[in-house]
Amino acid sequence: MDEQALMGLNPNADARYRQRAMAYFEQLKESHDAWEICAESLAKGIYNDDHVKFFCFQVLEHQIKFRHGGLSAAQQQLIRETLMKWLQCQLMSAQPEKPFIRNKAAQVFALTFIMEYLTLWPKFFFDVLTLVGLNPHGVDIYLRTLMAIDGEVVDRDILHSPEVPVFPLQETRRNTLIKDAMREQCIPSLVESWFQILQTYQRSHPELTCQCLEVVGAFVSWIDLNLIANDRFVNVLLSQMSVDELREEACDCLFEIINKGMDPVDKTKLVESLCRVLQSAGFFNVEQEDDVDFLAKFSRLVNGMGQSLVLSWTKLIKSGNVKEAAETLQAVEAKVPLMLQLLVHEDDDISANIVGFCYEYLHVLKQSRRPGSVSVFALRTLTHSCWCLFCQGEDEAMFVEYRKQLKMLLDRLAQVSPELLLEAVRRVFTNTMQTWQTSVFMEVEVAIRLLYMLGEALPASHGAHFSGDMAKTNALQDMMRTLVSCGVSGFQHSSVSLEFFETVVRYDKFFLVEPQHIPNVLMAFLDQRGLRHNSPKVRSRVAYLFSRFIKTLHKHMNAFIEDILTRIQDLLELAPPDNGFLAMLTSDDQLFMFETAGVLIVNAECPAERKQALMRSLLAPLMDAFRLLLAKLPRESEEERQAALGDCLSHAIGAWSSPSSREPWTSPTPSPRRPASSSCPSWWSCGVRNICNINKLLLISIIHVKDRSPDHVVLILCRR
Repeated sequence: MDEQALMGLNPNADARYRQRAMAYFEQLKESHDAWEICAESLAKGIYNDDHVKFFCFQVLEHQIKFRHGGLSAAQQQLIRETLMKWLQCQLMSAQPEKPFIRNKAAQVFALTFIMEYLTLWPKFFFDVLTLVGLNPHGVDIYLRTLMAIDGEVVDRDILHSPEVPVFPLQETRRNTLIKDAMREQCIPSLVESWFQILQTYQRSHPELTCQCLEVVGAFVSWIDLNLIANDRFVNVLLSQMSVDELREEACDCLFEIINKGMDPVDKTKLVESLCRVLQSAGFFNVEQEDDVDFLAKFSRLVNGMGQSLVLSWTKLIKSGNVKEAAETLQAVEAKVPLMLQLLVHEDDDISANIVGFCYEYLHVLKQSRRPGSVSVFALRTLTHSCWCLFCQGEDEAMFVEYRKQLKMLLDRLAQVSPELLLEAVRRVFTNTMQTWQTSVFMEVEVAIRLLYMLGEALPASHGAHFSGDMAKTNALQDMMRTLVSCGVSGFQHSSVSLEFFETVVRYDKFFLVEPQHIPNVLMAFLDQRGLRHNSPKVRSRVAYLFSRFIKTLHKHMNAFIEDILTRIQDLLELAPPDNGFLAMLTSDDQLFMFETAGVLIVNAECPAERKQALMRSLLAPLMDAFRLLLAKLPRESEEERQAALGDCLSHAIGAWSSPSSREPWTSPTPSPRRPASSSCPSWWSCGVRNICNINKLLLISIIHVKDRSPDHVVLILCRR
C-alpha cells in the first residue's frame, strides 16, 4: 500500500497528505482488484494504526455495497475469508479494537450477510457462532453485527443511502425473503445464543449483556414470540431487572416484547402474567425506588403495558367479545393506581412517559361511559406539582412538549366528565389562592394555569364563559373574583405574573359582568406588576395583553382614560439610539401602547375638542422627538449611526399611524345616519395632518442631506 498516502489518514496530517489519502482511496475504490490489498492487510493484521484499519474496512465496504455483483466467485470468497480471519484474530487478541473499528467491521459483516445469505452464504450465522462461541471479543462483534443487520433489514427509521443500487420495492422484497429464511433456518439458534450470553455474562461483562438485551428487543418484533415469551427467558430478564447495570436495558427489552402485535386475548394474558411477576418481585413499589433513570424506563414499560391492554380492549369490543373485553377492562383498571403513582412523580421524565396510558385510559372511560370512576384520577392529575418547573435552555422545549401532553389529558377529562374537571380545578385553585403568600411559585402558577386552560377544555362560543350553564358560570365567576381580589397579581415571580395577565385577558368578559373589578386590574397592568415589571419578557407580553383588554372593555374605560394616558405617557417616548438608557418597551411593544391610547381616545365619551386635545398631548412629544432625530440624520457620516436613526424614525412613523388608524366612526357616539364618506371631525384630522407633516419633513431631509443621494436616504429610513 502507498505508505505516504496512508499518512494522510491521521487527523493531524497536513492538507497535502490528506489530499493524497483521498486520491488513494478513490483509486482503490475504482480498481477491480486493488482492494484485495486492503483485504489482505485486515486478514493478516499487517497494520496497527487504527485509522489504516478503518480505511481498509471502508474500501471493503465500498466493494460489497456497490460492486458485489461484478466480483468473481474467487473475489467473493476472498471477502468471506477475510472477514472470518479478521474475526479469528479478535478472539486471540488481548485487547479489543476501538469501538469505531468494531462498528465499521459489523457494518461490513452485515452488508456481506445481506448480499450472500440467500445464495452464497446460507450458513453465515452457523459459521460465525461456531467460531465465536462465548469468547467476549467475538460475542461483541456478533452482537454488533446483529444490530447492523437489523438496521439494514428491519429498522424502518433508518434512512438508507440513495446511492445503493437497490430500488425500494426490490429492497423490501429482499428484506422479506431474508427474514423468512432466517425464521426457517437460524432464528432458534440465535435465540439460544442470546440466552447463553445473557446467562454467562450477566455479572462478568454487563456491557455485553446490555448489547444482547438490545438485540433481543430489536428482533422480537418479527420473530416467533414464543421463543422469547417463555418462563426460561422471562425469568432471566426479570433477574436482570434487579441488577443495577442491566435493569434499564431489561426494561426496554420487556417493553419491546409487550409491544409486539398479537391476538388481543393472548396479549392480555402476556401482559397480566408479566405484571404478576413484576408485582411479586416488588417493582410496583415505586415510592421505594430512588433511581430515577430506572423509574423512567419502568414508567415507559408500564405505559406500554397499559396501552397494549387498551388496544386489546378496543379490538375485543369491536369484535363483540364481551366476556374477554370485560376481563381486559378489569386488567386496565387494576393498573390505574400504579399509573397515578408514576404520573405524579416529581421527575418529569417519569411522569411524561406514562401520559400516553393516562390519555388512553380516559378514552376507555369515555367509550365505556363510566365517568364516576375517574374522580381520584382527576384530582391526582390536576394536583401534579411538577407542572410548574419552568426549565431554561434545551430543556425548555421538552417541558413545553410535556405541558402539551398534560393539556391533552385535561381536554380528554373534560370530554369524560366536565363537571368533575370544573370541581377539581375550583378546589385546587381556591385552596392555592388562600395560601399564595406562603406557597412556592410552582403551586401558584399551576393553579392559575389550570383556570386558564379551562377556557379551552370547556369552550364557549365567542368566549361567552359567563352566560348559559349556571354551574359553570358561577364557578368561573367565583374563581375570577378570587383571582383579581386576592392580591396574587403581586407575586414576585415572572411566571405567575404572566399567568395572571393571560388569564385576565382570556376571561375579559368577566369584567362586563362585574365591572367593579376593573380599577384594580387596570392598576395591575399599569404599575410594577405589569408594564413596569422588572422582567422585559413580562413587560412585552403585558403591552400586547393590555391592548386586547382595552379593546374588549373600552366602553367601561371612560372614567379612567385620562389617568391611563398620564400613566403611560413616559412609555410612549421615542428613545433616541444615543441616549444611553434602556427603553422599558421595545419598538413593537410601543406600537401596541400607541394603538391602545388611540382606542381610548377614539371611544371616549367626550366632546370632539377634548378628543383633539388628548390626541395632541399624545402625539406632540413624538413629533418633537421626530424633528430632533430628523435634524441629526443629515449630519451623521457613519453608516451604522444612520441605520440606527433610520430605525428610530421608521418606528416613529409606525407609532404615529397606530393611534391615527383607529376609525373615528368606532366612537360610541357617532351620528347613526351620517354616511361613512362624510368629513372627519377636527380632532381626527389632527392626526392625519401630523402624518402629512412627517412626510413633508422626510422630503425636506432628503433634499438637504449633503453628499447623499435621495435613494440612499430612503434606504436608511426604510432598511427595516
